[in-house]
Formats: sequence, C-alpha cells, structure tokens
Amino acid sequence: MKPIDLRSDTLTQPTQAMREAMAGAEVGDDVFEEDPTLIKLEMLAAKKTGKESALFVPSGTMGNLISVLSHCQRGDEILLGDRSHIFLHEVGGISALGGVHPRILPNNQDGTLPLPLIEQSIRHEDIHSPSTRLICLENTHNFCQGSPISPEYMEYVGDLAAKFGLRVHLDGARLFNAAVALDLDVKILTQRVDSVMFCLSKGLSAPVGSLVCGERDFIQRARKFRKMVGGGMRQAGHLAAAGLVALENLVERLKEDHLHARFLAEQLASIEGIELDQKGVKTNIIFFKLNHPRIDGDKFLSILEAKSIKILMTDPGIFRAVLHREISREQVEVVAKTIQSVLSNGR
Repeated sequence: MKPIDLRSDTLTQPTQAMREAMAGAEVGDDVFEEDPTLIKLEMLAAKKTGKESALFVPSGTMGNLISVLSHCQRGDEILLGDRSHIFLHEVGGISALGGVHPRILPNNQDGTLPLPLIEQSIRHEDIHSPSTRLICLENTHNFCQGSPISPEYMEYVGDLAAKFGLRVHLDGARLFNAAVALDLDVKILTQRVDSVMFCLSKGLSAPVGSLVCGERDFIQRARKFRKMVGGGMRQAGHLAAAGLVALENLVERLKEDHLHARFLAEQLASIEGIELDQKGVKTNIIFFKLNHPRIDGDKFLSILEAKSIKILMTDPGIFRAVLHREISREQVEVVAKTIQSVLSNGR
C-alpha cells in the first residue's frame, strides 16, 4: 500500500499542470531581473498581498531571514513568540547571521502574542539596551494547532507598531490556509504588516519556493540579502511557473484539507488513549497527545509506519498530523481506523 504520509504538507507533489507549465516556461536570468515568468509570479504575489513588490526565494526560512535582515541592523531586537517557527526551527539564523537579538514572548493558545506584553516589551531608547525594531507574527500558526490569526488582531498589532515606530513582519508560510479558513481576501490579513512571506511548496503544492512581499525599497534590500545568503537564481522561471499555477488554481482547494482535518480530529477524539482539542482544529494541522498505558510515542510511530502510515512526533507523546492534497477522505478513514485498532489491541 502506498504510504499515507501526514508528517507535513511539504510532501505534496506538483500537479500535472505544474509539470507542463514548468517544462514550457519562458525563462531568463533572475539575478539580472530578466526572467519573465518569475517577474510575472512576483507581480501576482504583490497584487494578492496588497504590496508594492515581491521577491521569489527558495524557502520560507530564507524569506524570513532576509526579511528580518532587511528591517534590522546588527544589535537590534525583535519581538516574537516562543512557539514561532522563526524561533524554534530556523537554526537561529537571525542571530547567527544577522546579529539580531530575539526577545521571546509566550504565545497564546491561538498563536497570538498578548498585546499588553508586546507593549511592555518594547524597549525605550537606552544606552544599555538593544533597540526594538520589529514585531514578528505567524499566520497560520504552525505550533498552535495551525490557528488562523484574525484581521482584528492584526489591526491591533499594526496600531501598536505604528504608535512606537516599529515594523511588523508576518511569517505567512500557510497564509492562504488562513485566508480560506476565515473566508477573507488575503490582503485583509496583510494590510497592516510591512512585510510578509508565504510558501508555495506546502498546501499549494508547488515543488519549490516562497515569496517575500513589501514596499519596493524593502524588496530591493531583501534582494541584496538574498544574494548574500546564496539565494540568487538564474533560470528560476521553471520554478515560478509552478507557483503561478498554485496561486491561480489551487487556493480554494485548501478547503478540502481543512474538512479532512476536522473529520480526522473528530475520529481521533473518540479514541481512548488520545487527547485532542477538536475546537482548536481550524485549518489543516492537528496536534494530539498519546496517553496509553502500554504504548509510548516511539512504539506508536513504529507500529504506524509498519502499517504504511507516517505522522510526526514533535515532543514526547505529542504528535502532529497535516492534511494536504495527497491525502483523500478514504485515506483519512484508514488512518483513524488503524489508530483505533493499534490503541485497542496494542499492536
């Protein structure tokens, strides 16, 4: 049986339409800003996010890194969540490569940062302290159940940043999942941020790539930092062609992943030995806790893998399942029935 792989939506394969578009793409040299397909993708990304300009990058991690570097000087401080992807899973790049100091604030369960704590954490100019320059948010919030962050909250943070002269960067790796879940135009979620990064290679199914969007001057700085960290590309239009198909044809399809996630959450919540907050499942990501007397996390993973099912253990006994285009309703039913059998029979 073909494995049912729920470890991440990065596992999506390009569609046939993407493969055909990539093969026939008109290309040029992107470092010289002469790739027509890539220019078209960047213009579309800027339009969809309501920004002046955009820049294609190989990965979301690079996109976040060069965004922070473009907003900050060495020794500046940024505010971000303790469960944010930038803090947890981007190898400390902002500090190691940019000399930028992170001030870590506790995320709420819904992925937001407490507004009073944000304001309290903004430094006043002082010779002893780094200067606060940037607030980083995440939408959807990966490690907070894939929660979509509301436009009202984005407004509050935007007002706070404006009050203190700060900038706001949005890690929108799954931004289109948030827009679909909230039934909003993406621009509504990005209108109060100064920069946004979103991924093409997750639920949108493109094989490679992310976009950074913002003001023209910001994007020009980001372009130089992209070159510095090795992200300058040549005939990248072959990759951009898949991104165009993703943005033009696959955004609304994300609703299916959200429906499948809610269905799987309902099934898992009824299984003895699993703890899961059904109400917290709003997009394509599910987190659940294993609480079984005879099966620990490692054994659980190995049993499932022997049955051709893969999920991710993020902490001891804590698991993440991500729904995506490669997973059908029938496969979701197989996963639920298999987990029920494993926890009932111990094997």
